[in-house]
Amino acid sequence: MAETMSSFWGPVTSTKECCEENYIHSSYIAELYNTISNIPTIILALIGLINALRQRFEKRFSVLHLSNMTLAIGSMLYHATLQRVQQQGDETPMVWEVLLYMYILYSPDWHYPSTMPIFLFLYGAGFAIAHSVFHFGVGFKVHYIVLCLLCTPRMYKYYIHTQDVLAKRLAKLFLATLMLGSLFGFCDRVLCNEILGWPVNPQGHALWHVFMGFNSYFANTFLMFCRAQQREWSPKVVYLMGVLPYVKIEKPKSQ
Repeated sequence: MAETMSSFWGPVTSTKECCEENYIHSSYIAELYNTISNIPTIILALIGLINALRQRFEKRFSVLHLSNMTLAIGSMLYHATLQRVQQQGDETPMVWEVLLYMYILYSPDWHYPSTMPIFLFLYGAGFAIAHSVFHFGVGFKVHYIVLCLLCTPRMYKYYIHTQDVLAKRLAKLFLATLMLGSLFGFCDRVLCNEILGWPVNPQGHALWHVFMGFNSYFANTFLMFCRAQQREWSPKVVYLMGVLPYVKIEKPKSQ
């Protein structure tokens, strides 16, 4: 795609995979819509973080919300610059975040509590080093999908063992936003030549960012509910201003 104005960041060195044309609106932001579409993720993660801290959830959930924010910021830097270093700063935290989800999902029933975080930490560090050296392309995507699939059985188990209707709705919203976001992202990549001929570019990859921001929030909130049930904290799903769901708990006085 031809650049319409000079680039503040220099020539594009990352792998171009999105259908938004470069430097249309500013010489400082390569892909404007793909950059600003990460803002909802940051806001939702901040709301989740405040709730986790205010109600004193386990630290793993604060780290999870912070990882969502970090991932969104990395994505903003990547789409703003389209540089190889920033692309890896976007992709590597994606893997780290899935490893954190794996820990939250599987650790309650793990017989050797100290081994899982050590293994996941070493795995994440090893991947970061390997990715910086070998610059995985398709291999990164396959690896990321496999890690996500490893989380699926446990997520389904949590769903079928949850009786609360509003909590189940969170899981359904998680699935719906995942499917919608994937559909827009897929069309943006596969149908790019046709889309560029349309009067208006729907910015499918930007919509992917927005839907995945909500997807992460719904996933985190559902997992917070399930963990609170395990800890017998009497969780219930309530709505912020009648719109955004979050988990409210009542810890026993002994805790």
